[in-house]
Amino acid sequence: MKHAKIIGFVSIKGGVGKTTAVANIGAVLSHEYAKKTLIVDANLYGPNLALQFGFFEVQNSLHDVLEGTVKIEKAIYNITDNLDLLPASFNAREVDSSLLLTQLLTLRSKYDVILIDSSPSNTEHFSNIVRSSDEVFIVTTPDFVTLASTLQTLKVAKKNKTYVVGIILNKAHGKDYELDLGEMQKHTKVPVVSVLYEEDIVLKALSKSKPVYLMNPDSDTAIEYRKLAAALVGDRYRDNRIKTKFKNLFKPKVQQEDINRSIVMVSHY
Repeated sequence: MKHAKIIGFVSIKGGVGKTTAVANIGAVLSHEYAKKTLIVDANLYGPNLALQFGFFEVQNSLHDVLEGTVKIEKAIYNITDNLDLLPASFNAREVDSSLLLTQLLTLRSKYDVILIDSSPSNTEHFSNIVRSSDEVFIVTTPDFVTLASTLQTLKVAKKNKTYVVGIILNKAHGKDYELDLGEMQKHTKVPVVSVLYEEDIVLKALSKSKPVYLMNPDSDTAIEYRKLAAALVGDRYRDNRIKTKFKNLFKPKVQQEDINRSIVMVSHY
C-alpha cells in the first residue's frame, strides 16, 4: 500500500523559487520514476503553481476544501498519468489552514509522495504548512537579505519539530559577493543539497507555462532537479552529458552538494 511522504518546500520570503522547485521535482518523480505524485499549492494568498502547467482557472481548489464546500478529491486535477495537482484559488480569501494536515492525511494511501509549495510569509498559515509536512527543504538565494529570512524559516521548522532535510540554493551567479555553499552551511548549520545557477531557460519555461524539466530535461537547471528527485527515491542520478564529463577533467568529480545529496539518498532509501 502507498504511504506518501509529505514534503514541504518552504521559505518566508517570496521569489526564491519554491514553486519552480515543486513543479520540476514533481515532474521528475512522476515521469522518470513513475511515482504517483501530488503537488499542492498551499500559497493561499498568491498561488501560481497551477500556472506552471497551463491552468489559468480552476473550478475547485484547496480554498474550497478547507472551507468544507467540496471533497478534496474534487479539487485534484490530473496533469499526466502519475502527476496530480491540488491548486489554490486565484480568488484568494481567508480559510482555516490548520485543517491542511487532516485533509492531506486522507491522501497518503493514494500517492507515493506529496509535495507542498508554501506561502512566503511568517504567519500562522506558514506554520501550519510546516506542521503539515513530514520534512521540509528550505529554498533560498545567495544573498544576506534572504539569509535573514532563511534563518527565520529554520526557526519556524525547529519550533514545530519538522525535520529540515536541506537547503536548495537558487538563482546563483557565482559572484564573489554572493554567499557560497560553505558560507550558507556555516550560517544555517544545514546541508545545501542543490545549487541552481540563474539560467534563461527558467524564464522561457515560465513563459510557456511548462516546467523546465519538461521543456529541456538536459538543461543545467533540470539536471539539478533530477539529481535531487533521484535522491528522494534513494537513487543516484548520473549526469552523462558530454560537457559535464569535460568539466570533470578540470575539477573534482565530487562536489559538496553531491555528498549532501548522498546522505538524503540513504535516508530516503
